[in-house]
Amino acid sequence: MSSEIPVKQIDPSSDTSDNNKNTGTVELYASRKKIYVKGVKKGFFQRIRNVSLTALMGMYFLFVWFTVDGQPLIHFDLPAREFHLYGTTFYPQDFILLSGMLIIAAFGLFFITTLFGRVWCGYTCPQTVWTFIFMWVEERIEGSRNKRMKLDKAPRSVEKIAKKSAKHSAWLLIALATGLTFVGYFYPIRELITDLFTLQANGWAYFWVAFFTAATYLNAGWLREQVCLYMCPYARFQSVMFDPDTRVVSYDPNRGEPRGGRKKGIEPSELGLGDCIDCGQCVQVCPTGIDIRDGLQYECIGCALCIDACDEVMDKMEYPRGLIRYTTENELEGKTSKLMRPRTFGYGLVLALMVGAIIFTIATRVPAQLDVLRDRGALFSFNGEGRVENTYTLKVDNMSEVPQTFTISVSGLEGIRLLTENTLTVASSENRALPTVVDVAPENISESNNAIVFTLESQSDKSLVLETESRFVGPNR
Repeated sequence: MSSEIPVKQIDPSSDTSDNNKNTGTVELYASRKKIYVKGVKKGFFQRIRNVSLTALMGMYFLFVWFTVDGQPLIHFDLPAREFHLYGTTFYPQDFILLSGMLIIAAFGLFFITTLFGRVWCGYTCPQTVWTFIFMWVEERIEGSRNKRMKLDKAPRSVEKIAKKSAKHSAWLLIALATGLTFVGYFYPIRELITDLFTLQANGWAYFWVAFFTAATYLNAGWLREQVCLYMCPYARFQSVMFDPDTRVVSYDPNRGEPRGGRKKGIEPSELGLGDCIDCGQCVQVCPTGIDIRDGLQYECIGCALCIDACDEVMDKMEYPRGLIRYTTENELEGKTSKLMRPRTFGYGLVLALMVGAIIFTIATRVPAQLDVLRDRGALFSFNGEGRVENTYTLKVDNMSEVPQTFTISVSGLEGIRLLTENTLTVASSENRALPTVVDVAPENISESNNAIVFTLESQSDKSLVLETESRFVGPNR
């Protein structure tokens, strides 16, 4: 692509609004111009989006109802500080896993962006998914793009009020279902529905359902592309991850220019034109209202609707497809494009390492934790047998789904004994503390500070063994 920037001379004395219209600029704080998106009925990328949309919506609305052994499949129990995911319970102690997941998500986004641009935005972003659902409802109720434009310009009538009311009612129902489902991941959905409609739920449940209902309705129904353009930070920093080998939705000016209308069956070369017939379909189907023929723009969310629309026109004109396509800057310039580059390799390597680390951590995760706190109020004491005593507190956190009974033992010094209980039962999700006293014969203590090890072995699961080192303090010798 040429690096030259086109410059247009502006007459300072001319009307400002004319200049804005001629240059394509908008005034600061200009009101939003509503975008009427034309529906794309068919197309390769539209089919992909329909599959991804159906899968994502299915998971979102259905997973909240699934249970595993009586426990919700996904449940974030904040009061109990328990997070149930696919049959496994996590606790605040597992916060490192959340950090790892966030790093994986970040580098996954970086990796995909360097390869294919904003495909996340075009196919899986929640804002895109819900906006497309709302637009689908709008088209079913109010009609095609031209009918919607005429309806908005028409004077108030019974038909207009009825259609607008039906549309917004449908939007609110979808938004309410979204809000209920979201809160259902924190408040078991079956209890939530019952408590809400019997007025037994607490005030926060009503607040959050109302909040997410309103947020969905406003974002997907009214703000739409404004969220992508002005509220989402990804639109602004994506460019730092792009390079000439990033595959993005692009218009091929070498093939399409100069543009111009013509009848079907006439070769473009006969008229001195390119393949673009300047039909404007790519603009009409764009959810952010841009013209992809003006080049790559930060407003483009990579949804590829313009590709499907253009391919349909090319088929009708009996021209080859691909005037608008996923391609790279290098390919448009006739150069060779590379899939793996140093940046892509770096992102991919970090992503692979983090995924491996998370899998290893979860696979080797022990469903219980032992902490030993030594009583620092007294260094040691002598009991009636003349043996040296130390006092400890054993804290056991059972993070498994079943109760655990542990056998307690201590080692590290010859003849060391446990004077208190040698078994401890901890319920599921319970954290118990057990005061413990240990003694040793003075002649077996060679130093004033000695390493000892407390061991807890589960009676029901022999593979579950907890060991923690502590210190035993005795008299100087």
